[in-house]
Amino acid sequence: MGEWDVKRPVITRRHALAATTLLLPVAARAAEWPERPIRMIIPFAPGAGADIVGRTFAEELAKALGQPVVVDNKGGAGGLLGAVEGARAAPDGYTLLLTSQGITVWNLGLYKSPGYDPLKDLVPITVTGELPNVLAVAANNPANSVADLVAQAKAKPGELTYGSSGVGSSLHLSGVILELRTDARLQHVPYRGAPAAVLAVVNGEVTMGFFNTPTVLPQIKAGKVKALAVTSGHRSPLLPDVPTMKEAGVPDFVVAVWLGFAVPAGTPANVVQRFNTEINRISQDPKVREKLLVQGFEMLPPISAAAARKTIEDDQAFWLPIIKQSGATAE
Repeated sequence: MGEWDVKRPVITRRHALAATTLLLPVAARAAEWPERPIRMIIPFAPGAGADIVGRTFAEELAKALGQPVVVDNKGGAGGLLGAVEGARAAPDGYTLLLTSQGITVWNLGLYKSPGYDPLKDLVPITVTGELPNVLAVAANNPANSVADLVAQAKAKPGELTYGSSGVGSSLHLSGVILELRTDARLQHVPYRGAPAAVLAVVNGEVTMGFFNTPTVLPQIKAGKVKALAVTSGHRSPLLPDVPTMKEAGVPDFVVAVWLGFAVPAGTPANVVQRFNTEINRISQDPKVREKLLVQGFEMLPPISAAAARKTIEDDQAFWLPIIKQSGATAE
């Protein structure tokens, strides 16, 4: 008898049916996800712009998945606390984390030990949209353009001030980029929240500030401040007459904080894909887009989970050297 002349088992129809039956519970469980409510961690305070975005997606996701999506606000430390909790959650498909450029990029430069790695401890789902800033000065400021403002700054190096909502915020880093791109020297003045910083511009406590569009739009419309430029790569639908920083003569200046979603590393691939499909679909819903545009949040084209990861990698390569050069720290 040759070495290939071995008896092979005969697979009968009965055996095949039995094997299929054994696989049914596993297949059924996979097909039935989600079987219980999903927790969405929002690492920002209730009522913040990011919170409104997250809750809007939570409501729509609940409809799409047939299970409640329960919002859990875990604000503090620039999103650090909530991000850590999201990264350490069980990778079972029942925890979804609202992420941002700050959480996945800036925190790595601002904190020596943030407590999580956004590309090792989390799996990016998608990037949904962005929130650009507006460069604003008081109504009585003689500057009517970015060039005028830069000229003021260069005439008085280190004397012109700009307010922000805190070290490491997009409002602060917008000022850092302006210094780097124009060789102007500015003085950063952090406040407890963007509204206080806007008021400081109105009252003349600081010369200027970069603010999320909805935060400063009422003052712009009331004529209390002047909008000199927006920091996105295109003009804002809310301020169509205001140029971009590039149009205003400052090249390579785009600061538009994006928001997205992620799950703990190890979450099943089919869950990642389902989240990606549903969140991308929701982001293109006209009603959702219109609702969030009022908040200054502009939707981006749908992307894959792999493309979301590439976005984070590219942003880290761009921003981390800038943060290091600026000396900014949140500790």
